[in-house]
Amino acid sequence: MCTAATYLTKDFYFGRTLDNTLSYNEEVVVTPRNYPFHFKKVESMQTHYAMIGVACVMKDYPLYYDAINEKGLGMAGLNFVGNAVYGKEEKGKCNISQFEFIPWILGQCSCVKEARELIERMNLIELSFDDSLPIAQLHWIIADRNEAITVESVKDGIKVYDNTVGVLTNNPTFPEQMFSLNNYMAISPKQPQNCFCDKLSLQTYSMGMGTIGLPGGLASQPRFVRAVFTKMNSVSGDSENESVNQFFHILNSVEQQKGCCETAEGSLKYTIYTSCCNVDKGIFYYTTYDNHQICAVDMYREDLEKSGLVRYPVINEEQILMQN
Repeated sequence: MCTAATYLTKDFYFGRTLDNTLSYNEEVVVTPRNYPFHFKKVESMQTHYAMIGVACVMKDYPLYYDAINEKGLGMAGLNFVGNAVYGKEEKGKCNISQFEFIPWILGQCSCVKEARELIERMNLIELSFDDSLPIAQLHWIIADRNEAITVESVKDGIKVYDNTVGVLTNNPTFPEQMFSLNNYMAISPKQPQNCFCDKLSLQTYSMGMGTIGLPGGLASQPRFVRAVFTKMNSVSGDSENESVNQFFHILNSVEQQKGCCETAEGSLKYTIYTSCCNVDKGIFYYTTYDNHQICAVDMYREDLEKSGLVRYPVINEEQILMQN
């Protein structure tokens, strides 16, 4: 259960919430240009575009949840349980596992157009990174400052959809999510007019009544509608501080609090972290459930010609500024 979004002011921003029942010791990871990416079924990439994002590092391999590269492309994988179907290895195709998809795209694509061309030759296969890890059922959002797409591997094959709203959550499939927006076309940031009945003198009694009916639940479809409404009506200045601040407010509209979403096993889902990347400047900002201070890692302050990963532990302790 997660939400991803794009945002464009003077610069292009890309980020997501990660909602889960537990953390896997995620880190902010910079992968320099000369780190060798070894793939299971296709040739290794000895050199590639540098990238930064959140990953769980296992056996010195960054299992990216979301990342951006130095060319201005962002990508995130979100849960798609029950709908995701991966195929078997096919000759003549680039056979890629779900855990390899983000580095395979970001390592060699500078824009969504190039990503589309690669995906046409790709086959997402059912293959795990390690026997101790389950195969994650995911779909993905890929975006640059000009466009975004959603990629879903389902029973009928790989589907690529234009994502004109720049938002992704989880189930159902993306076309169904987009169709559901038709149910909310009367929602507005403006005050409503009386369309209920011309024989009744109905009046507004509060600001914000144009948003009555906007879904507020934590399920994926209500979050999709709420995130799209918030993002599409969002207004901010175009400075870095204003843009980053507004992006976090957009994703905070779908934040999940501990205790409000319980699994059948009794575990509690909550927003473990929220990220915001300035894709143009290579800066990765984040907050966590227990640390509301915005922390940042600048990819370009690192030596991007190195061959080893650069790893920053996520800061989880709350940072409180006492004013007296």
